[in-house]
Amino acid sequence: MKHTISVLVENEFGVLARVAGLFSGRGFNIDSLSVAETQDPDLSLMTIVTRGDDQIMEQIIKQLHKLVNVLKVTDLQEGAYLDREMVLIKVNATDETKPEILRLAEIFRGKVVDVSPKTYTVEVSGPEDKIRAVLELFHPLGVREVVRTGKVAMPRGLQTPGG
Repeated sequence: MKHTISVLVENEFGVLARVAGLFSGRGFNIDSLSVAETQDPDLSLMTIVTRGDDQIMEQIIKQLHKLVNVLKVTDLQEGAYLDREMVLIKVNATDETKPEILRLAEIFRGKVVDVSPKTYTVEVSGPEDKIRAVLELFHPLGVREVVRTGKVAMPRGLQTPGG
């Protein structure tokens, strides 16, 4: 089962390597990882997507808590949360495909962020199922390159990660 874990850490050199090392050292895979500074420049928030049953997740969370620079760990599956991902899709742009590229971008509330003589690059953000759907629809038009951010997530309402 997929789990999204929020990890609040001190914004210091080597913290990301230690967290990633914890996963690889125990044979756990990270499906996606996003990390950035919070509103406090001394703290960063990691959003980690991984897979495992409840026992594996409990083990991962306990091990994360033991790391020195980790302040809070929350398995977001345990409450209501919001998540988003962003994708850049570079598509072949011919006279025949240009109108369809623009139409799909509009339908998915995306935008064309780069135009070249032979390609359009479209940016789309949203939940994972929206990203999957837009990729499926762009594929027949000739996708040349795809870059995805991975998931970012936060609890809904007044909840806070680890709170």
